[in-house]
Amino acid sequence: MSVSGLNVSTLAQRAVRRHRALALAAAIGLGALFVAPSYAQGTKIGFVSTERILRDSKPAKAAQAKIEAEFKKRDQELQRLADSLRSEAQKLDKDAPVLSESERVKRQRKLQDMDSDLQRKRREFQEDFNRRRNEEFSSIVEKADAAIKKIAQQQNYDLIIQDAVTVSPRVDITDQVIGALGG
Repeated sequence: MSVSGLNVSTLAQRAVRRHRALALAAAIGLGALFVAPSYAQGTKIGFVSTERILRDSKPAKAAQAKIEAEFKKRDQELQRLADSLRSEAQKLDKDAPVLSESERVKRQRKLQDMDSDLQRKRREFQEDFNRRRNEEFSSIVEKADAAIKKIAQQQNYDLIIQDAVTVSPRVDITDQVIGALGG
């Protein structure tokens, strides 16, 4: 018997092949459901807080002290400029009632110039400070990454995650990494 040029036996064979393919796919899927949990149970996962390393480790504290020492003089200069600006502004407020219009405008322009100069110097200071901090801390991060890899190999970790939203203390190995960096 023929239906649209195909005989019924050919249609039946195709249906059986499709059914076998679906049955095989279902069996593989079910098998994966049973294998995946048993594999996941053997997975060892750790967590490291980069923020804590950059805050609490000895190298990070030393780098922070070094940077602060490098920028202390510039910071004091900015403080001196801010005090001078404040003093000039108070002096203008005090003298304003007795100053001529042209003298008052002249002092206001001077204050605006001083303020602009101070703001520019603060921005430059902050940019330089951040650049220098990033330089110092990038080397600490590289050392921490090397320590993390070493701990992962020695203790057979399958996965170590840095910076997560929530973490169980039993998988947190941050203290080990800080110890490996020298405390």
